[in-house]
Amino acid sequence: MTFGWLTARRPLPEYSGEIQVEGLSSDVRVSRDAQGVPQIYADSAEDLFRAQGFVHAQDRFFEMDYRRHVTAGRLAELVGNNPDAIQADMVTRTFGWRHVAEEEFNILDDTTRQYLQAYADGVNAYLKNRSPAETAFEYTVLDVSVEVNEPETWTPIDSLAWLKAMAWDLRSNYDDELDRALAYSTLDDASRVNELFPAFSVTENAPILDPAEAGATQSTQQTQESQATQTLSSTGVAYESPHLTAALESAQRALDAVPVQIARGEGTGSNSWAVAGKYTESGKPLLANDPHLDLAAPGIWAQVGLHCNQVGPECPFDVSGFSFSGFPGVIIGHNADISWGLTNMGADVTDFFIERVTYDGGPSYLRGVEWVPVETETEVIRVDGGSPVEFEVQRTVHGPIISSVMDEATMDAVRDSPTEIGTDQGLQYEISLQWTALKPGRTADAVFDMNRAKTPADMKAAAAKFEVPSQNIVFATTDGHIGYQAPGKIPVRASIPGAVESDGSWPRPGWDARYDWTGYVAPEQMPGVVDPKEGFIVAANQAVLPSGSGPFITRDWDYGYRSERIRTLISQAIAEGRKLTAADMSEIQMDQWSVFAHTLVPVLREVELPAGYDSDGQKLLADWADYTMDPDSAAAAYFAAVWRNLLEITFNDELPQPMWPDGGSRWLAVIQGMLDEPSDPFWDDQSTVAVVESRDQVLTEALVSARQDLTVELGKDTSDWEWGTLHQLKLEHLVLGGPSIPTPLAAYMNPAPVKVGGGSSVVNATAWDASSGSFDVTSGPSMRMVVDLADLDASTWVVVTGTSAHPASAHYDDQLEAWAAGETFPWPSSPEAVTAAQVDELTLTP
Repeated sequence: MTFGWLTARRPLPEYSGEIQVEGLSSDVRVSRDAQGVPQIYADSAEDLFRAQGFVHAQDRFFEMDYRRHVTAGRLAELVGNNPDAIQADMVTRTFGWRHVAEEEFNILDDTTRQYLQAYADGVNAYLKNRSPAETAFEYTVLDVSVEVNEPETWTPIDSLAWLKAMAWDLRSNYDDELDRALAYSTLDDASRVNELFPAFSVTENAPILDPAEAGATQSTQQTQESQATQTLSSTGVAYESPHLTAALESAQRALDAVPVQIARGEGTGSNSWAVAGKYTESGKPLLANDPHLDLAAPGIWAQVGLHCNQVGPECPFDVSGFSFSGFPGVIIGHNADISWGLTNMGADVTDFFIERVTYDGGPSYLRGVEWVPVETETEVIRVDGGSPVEFEVQRTVHGPIISSVMDEATMDAVRDSPTEIGTDQGLQYEISLQWTALKPGRTADAVFDMNRAKTPADMKAAAAKFEVPSQNIVFATTDGHIGYQAPGKIPVRASIPGAVESDGSWPRPGWDARYDWTGYVAPEQMPGVVDPKEGFIVAANQAVLPSGSGPFITRDWDYGYRSERIRTLISQAIAEGRKLTAADMSEIQMDQWSVFAHTLVPVLREVELPAGYDSDGQKLLADWADYTMDPDSAAAAYFAAVWRNLLEITFNDELPQPMWPDGGSRWLAVIQGMLDEPSDPFWDDQSTVAVVESRDQVLTEALVSARQDLTVELGKDTSDWEWGTLHQLKLEHLVLGGPSIPTPLAAYMNPAPVKVGGGSSVVNATAWDASSGSFDVTSGPSMRMVVDLADLDASTWVVVTGTSAHPASAHYDDQLEAWAAGETFPWPSSPEAVTAAQVDELTLTP
């Protein structure tokens, strides 16, 4: 026991005293507060980022090392002969993230390259003369089963490759694009498929911007309303083909093999808003942001302050906020003049192309009437404790072929079977992926530009370089402005009359050049606004502009239930004449009102239950007046079970398993459209051939089965039920926390579960996946921040775990309890406030 305790504590870094760091030009001061958050002070920008690299490595090197192995397709070198790791490496190598990062480094500004190199030098200065066991406890554990070597030196490419992983997890509508095609394979009816993807309703939920204020033009793409009524055009794609279905399913499995780094699924979202000074108590703006991402141990964000001792042209940084370990600078936060928050814009930056491929005489794919050789490259994956794995990466003009990365035996069998798409032997469908992040970009330049920004014009200029991932930027300035800017590299697609596929919402025919991308939206055409008349801006993943207003970004938005609730709460305060405070912003972030309950409970109350049925569950709904998903609410627990069962009963009989409803905002929009159609075909259970079920029969079954389920899970007495008992956050370590890890070790690496409120499409967006059957939190607010532009030191912040990634550290999960309770910590940024909050001080010397 003592040996294990000492081993776990061995990597804990020094937070006070003096340490020599190779490469520094002068002393650097690192001040830490009670939560261990480092505030770094240096004389030069290079020393500032060199120190940040050193501090990140102190606190989080294993996390950094794990992620660089993932992004390079070398995970099996770190964790050993694990099939999941090998498959992940195959897919990542197929994407070529690291190759893109290598190209990207060469197009960045000189100063950005210098900052990246300084950061890498700081990481390496920390690693020098330290064994793996002295760096992280995880290496000691892995050393039992694999050969743990000295960590490789950190390079700027390692940092840039991490941006690709971030962009991948925050990519666009690729799930919806695949789901449409997979749904068609079972429904064989485009109109029924379209019913599962309703258009964003601007009459119910407002977009981010008023097109008149944003200077938006009319989009060349067809409106969502017209698309929703269309059938598929004659493109030569047999969407009903089992061969195409097999290729699509194989592509889906390949994409699912990539480890989640930031987020995946319905919970990938965020809330952000800014309120102008005319509506605040201080007379200056307030800004709030809480990105909804995957929640793990350690958490994704590393809080930090980066301060030049003398701010000027040679050392222009005085910035504080949330960073990614492995990358220099601050991703979200504020400097002395401006604060900014990010939410996922959901732009359609990926397209799947259906390629007609022949394997006779070497792989070739059809372009028009010509057969073009598939570009191939051999990759070798080294496996710690296993034999190397050699495989072939294939690419077309659109991008990598992903349907043949995994399940080779299945795909080979398909290729050898009779074909439906031609007479040539071996002619087959494959799926390639085109994605904006597979081209070198300048997002790294944008990060430093944002850190140095002072004005709305500076933020707009930085946004022009922020190519991937495509994010909504909401900002506010200390001199009183609020604004929004859409960044991102957005593909332009030709509008083909009558072809619903032409907007990127369905996989596209790769052999028809009309469906190729024709360019990208010019940065000056990206929508934005400064000081809108409404006096506040809310960006919570809803549509940026109404359908038909340009430029065309996507048709697959979040449906805006969170954004509309935030707008409602702000508008109510304004209408009542109340001046908003930073505390009000935090209260809104924890709002747990459920639009799902508001929509469905009145209908569920009217359902007549079978004679003799225990109606205690329905009585809970009858008394549930506020529709809030509080952790101690019995009604919330019952409603969640009804919602889960309603989706399963209604859709699982007709849709392929990958499409089973996760319960997010899209599925509420679908159910809303069906409630007034009691004979909608989706209500009918296809497994009961002799009976045609109607809406009320399905609602009754959902109510009855939910009561039975919770009797088993929570007990017969409904007064004992609590939503928080079902809905818990169970954080898992990135590598040593899963079900295959021995229980004592997993219990040590994983923070204790916490009961939480909220839910999917609730402002406190602790999402859960209805298709899994579990109510456990799958994603949620990875941090919460409120910035007071009148007094930056009055700002507040919190992350889901803590500053440190060392499980033996007091700062491993010391913010979790506060996060779960909706509490935050003071966020000092001025020298005086940082000094007042200081608990430890470390001096880094040359």
